[in-house]
Amino acid sequence: MLQLSSQTSHSCIPAHQASFIDLLLQFQPVAQDAPRKRRPLNLSIVIDRSGSMAGQPLKQAVNAARLLVEQLSAEDIVSVVIYDDDVETIFEPQAVKNKDIIYTVLSKITAGGCTNLSGGWLKGCEHVQAHYAADKINRVLLLTDGQANVGVTDSKVLINTAQQKSQNAHISTTTLGFGSHFNEDLLIGMAKNANGNFYFIQTPEDLIEVFRIELESLSSLVAQDLVVTLTPHHGAQVEQILNHYRHKDKADGVEILLGDVYEVEAKQLALVVSIPAQAVGTQPMFTVHYRYQTVVNEAIEQTTADSTLTIPVVTPEAFANTSPQQSVLDQTHRLRIAHAKENAVDLADQGELDHAAQTLHNILDFLTQQHIEETFEWAEEFEQLRFFIKQLEARRYDPETRKELKDQSYQSALRNRGDLSLRGVSISDAVYDLPVVSSADQGVVLQCVREGGKLRMRVISEGYNPDFNVQFPRHIREEGASYLVDAVELASSGTFYRTVGEIRRLVAPGQEQHYQQRKHSRHVPRSGKPPKAATAPATAADLETTDSIGTGVLVQCVPEGKKLRARVVSDGYRPDYNIRFPRSIRELGILYVVDEVIEHPQGGSYIACGKIKRLIQ
Repeated sequence: MLQLSSQTSHSCIPAHQASFIDLLLQFQPVAQDAPRKRRPLNLSIVIDRSGSMAGQPLKQAVNAARLLVEQLSAEDIVSVVIYDDDVETIFEPQAVKNKDIIYTVLSKITAGGCTNLSGGWLKGCEHVQAHYAADKINRVLLLTDGQANVGVTDSKVLINTAQQKSQNAHISTTTLGFGSHFNEDLLIGMAKNANGNFYFIQTPEDLIEVFRIELESLSSLVAQDLVVTLTPHHGAQVEQILNHYRHKDKADGVEILLGDVYEVEAKQLALVVSIPAQAVGTQPMFTVHYRYQTVVNEAIEQTTADSTLTIPVVTPEAFANTSPQQSVLDQTHRLRIAHAKENAVDLADQGELDHAAQTLHNILDFLTQQHIEETFEWAEEFEQLRFFIKQLEARRYDPETRKELKDQSYQSALRNRGDLSLRGVSISDAVYDLPVVSSADQGVVLQCVREGGKLRMRVISEGYNPDFNVQFPRHIREEGASYLVDAVELASSGTFYRTVGEIRRLVAPGQEQHYQQRKHSRHVPRSGKPPKAATAPATAADLETTDSIGTGVLVQCVPEGKKLRARVVSDGYRPDYNIRFPRSIRELGILYVVDEVIEHPQGGSYIACGKIKRLIQ
């Protein structure tokens, strides 16, 4: 059973004048003595094995899938689907009785060609549907790092289909996007409309942590399809829904679809409401009617409940002596930031980078006036905003920046977990402009570490608490790097440090020149000379090998009649274009890493340039 609690940004409102307040509703399971039994899972793990997943991304995806399988029991059903151009079920849906078989098929996955996302996902839905049971959690986990470029590629069609699968077949979908080339609007849209979750996997190492979070959520699911209807009283109105939930207006109010509720993650609904002038007394604002599905005696039942929300109305003099409820404002301010980030993305997409930066400036200025920066969480939120403002003002609106903004907005607006908020590990070139020193005699040494998709700073000099976070400019954080600052001081809250004075990059003695060369290589533009077309040895067997793609481009050969046609399978290129590629090394089943691929001067095809290597998987 779910219980509803409510809070408002002010504990009362003044009489005889209209008021605007924030209203925060929270739904969570009723506490019980005995631990809840986990519902059986009916999962399909759908893994993108396209060429761009080659190397660490695919290895980490397989490893994460293996770790997920380790947590399953014989009551759970799982299937494994892989896809590139083609779709293949490598483990048919069945009860998890022999995990070694699943581990074996996972270990044999290798990267292939293009990205038939729709085909792989629909096959996963088909497997879940075949074993659907109302008392199970029926979900597809879709992993991809690229654009849907084979099969159904229209994002609107895929998002609408995801919603239909959720509404009509009760199959939810969680999407996981790798790297910087996937379509985040598509994956977020599918997850939101299919009643699942979305995760941005910025580095392959993030995946295991994200799989842990998703499995923890699935294992603690206590209610599904939570729908809330708010019916106003005495002229009260819902002015804005601060979360990104789907909703629709009704004759008697507004209906909001909140989705699943997890025991480890209370479901929140935040609203801006208006209340017309009222007389002194206790006034009803809204009747909240909510319904959801839950397991009762091993059967799914729909449960409904109602609650009337009231607010005290006091004299203006009494109201003047009250203070806002900061815990509510902390929640609603974060949701306002999520809206600002979403709006900034929309503006930046239209090329209005200055306007996008100003949108973030406005919310930062508003929050600064609230004097809330003395907790690390708020200090970090402020630093994130400053980072994105710097990126936009520097005209650096790249795929990583966009994905971080979208992910942070999504997680703040739809999830309620600290380990998913403010994730992001990209940096700016400003890190290479720092002064470089090799002695730590004069100052305090800090080190940058990555924790669950976030870059955090720690003091490693003696005499400081190494567990405390350090407030530090986001745009110059680089994982594994050391820094020297003049001093650090304890924030007034006593829970984190702030840096004082100049920040320098700390390197080992003798490495100063190496770092300067690295800095120089980041800033030296291309010579402008056209790259040389690739040359190759007599056969593919004579090619140099590599197990990493790095900054290269992946090429694959596919049969076309009696010939082998070379095509580019890295994201951002058109796989239907031919590519000038040495015929002597063309073989089926091989992925090639090329230094560079350029479009032919006349358009319509590509030219492979530089060195060609054979990718070893």
